[in-house]
Amino acid sequence: MSRLSLVLHTHMPYVEGFGTWPFGEEWLFEAAATVYVPLLGLLEERAPAPLTLSVTPVLADQLLAPGVHERLLSFLRDLRVTTHALDAAGCRAGGAPALGAEVERAGADYARAADALERLGDGGLARGLLRHAAWTSSATHAVLPLVATDAGVRLQLRAGIEAHRARRDGAWGGGFWLPECAHAPWLHPLLEEAGVHATCVDLTDVLGPGAHPPLATDDGPLLAPIDREVMELVWSDGGYPAGPAYRDTHRMTVHHHHPWANDGAVYDRDRAREQAVADARDFLAHVARREHLTVCALDTELLGHHWYEGLDWLTAVLDEAPGAGVELVALDDALHDTPVIAAPAELPVTTWGTPRTLWTWDGPQVADLAFATRAAELRAVAAGGDADARAVRELLALQSSDWAFLITRDISGPYPRERADGHLAALDAALAAPGAHDPTLRSLAPFADPAMLRVP
Repeated sequence: MSRLSLVLHTHMPYVEGFGTWPFGEEWLFEAAATVYVPLLGLLEERAPAPLTLSVTPVLADQLLAPGVHERLLSFLRDLRVTTHALDAAGCRAGGAPALGAEVERAGADYARAADALERLGDGGLARGLLRHAAWTSSATHAVLPLVATDAGVRLQLRAGIEAHRARRDGAWGGGFWLPECAHAPWLHPLLEEAGVHATCVDLTDVLGPGAHPPLATDDGPLLAPIDREVMELVWSDGGYPAGPAYRDTHRMTVHHHHPWANDGAVYDRDRAREQAVADARDFLAHVARREHLTVCALDTELLGHHWYEGLDWLTAVLDEAPGAGVELVALDDALHDTPVIAAPAELPVTTWGTPRTLWTWDGPQVADLAFATRAAELRAVAAGGDADARAVRELLALQSSDWAFLITRDISGPYPRERADGHLAALDAALAAPGAHDPTLRSLAPFADPAMLRVP
């Protein structure tokens, strides 16, 4: 029987309190309603589900922030109810009653999410997800090979891991998601020092396509190569979400709702669910032909937010795997009993970006941001004991991989540069006047400490 480890990487940049429509904290609210709430329901129903879930500390920071629960409920109960009603009425007035009916049906998703959130209570969504999250990540999803100093890497690692441990009563087995799968061999000793025992890497260009055994390193954690071919069945321009029956996420009503299918027909929920089952079977058929452990890593937000039927597909994978000759196994468990081989003596810096280098985060389109972030880190490290909590938090916010990614993809206008510029300016202000600024930066990285940034 073939073995499959599904790794769901759950992450959202720190948008809580930083803007609303079309960018800002409504990203967080949409993801909560369309992904995190229904995913938690699935995990609770299947517990212990044979999946590997990572939740980034910065996502948990936001879901636990004061006032978020109330604003999220207001978003669902007020804003989403209103916009669905307006678009349903507009479709009917325009002679498209079937589109109006679909808009109304989809609006019920938000009502169900609000009901579930009220049952969970303030902070309940984050606590629920963390119960199932065996893996963590760095504090603010920094591309670690681009961090300028060992002290900066230690800050990202320690602030993130300590937050995860504190929120899970100390439980952590050493599983760690490298943001953007950005791996460099020089990180190994720092990861080992932080307690990291396993991580995922994209070595497709090194090892070739397909599944590969886990790799043992001399000075760091086990490396689990992801199977890019299997992943791209799900996440690529021609992957499953492009199927004709699925919801078209590009064609929108006035208030950005999606009552059409990819083939132009009015969206049919039952038809789409049937397609999700068929695609799950196709996915498992590919996995069943693999010789080695297949590691398929996906951004959790794909499953519901970017691909409306993604959780239908995941449910079908869980249901259909035994009959397809595939054993689903959590990655930590698989690494305990899967034969490993020695990692190649020399490994390049790799990511799961396009291309599989650091280009997305340090190419010409964002080189100025990459250099400015490294220079700011050097200034913070040089301040040593004089760097206060506000400076540390602004540095962590600036180092987020998301700003460069959004700029490179050109999908969010000026927002990412405005965010990066704002954090850079606030960092320098905090370094210039230690103790003169609010140290909390809202609720970002509450377990960060200036002492973490000091060179040993």
